[in-house]
Amino acid sequence: MSFQCDVCGKKRMVGHKVSHSNIKTKRVQKPNLHVIRARIDGKVRRIKICTRCLRSNKVEKVM
Repeated sequence: MSFQCDVCGKKRMVGHKVSHSNIKTKRVQKPNLHVIRARIDGKVRRIKICTRCLRSNKVEKVM
């Protein structure tokens, strides 16, 4: 799996870094992902989840 949230599918965004002289170069913005243990379909699995999904309790976290 790539650098992507397993719950919402949020992944990296590509844009331009613009200098003061208006020179544009490619840049990448990555989501804030954490690897957690979560209960999915009654089984405990390790998933990558973004902090937005973690804060809104979209999965049941297992300690």
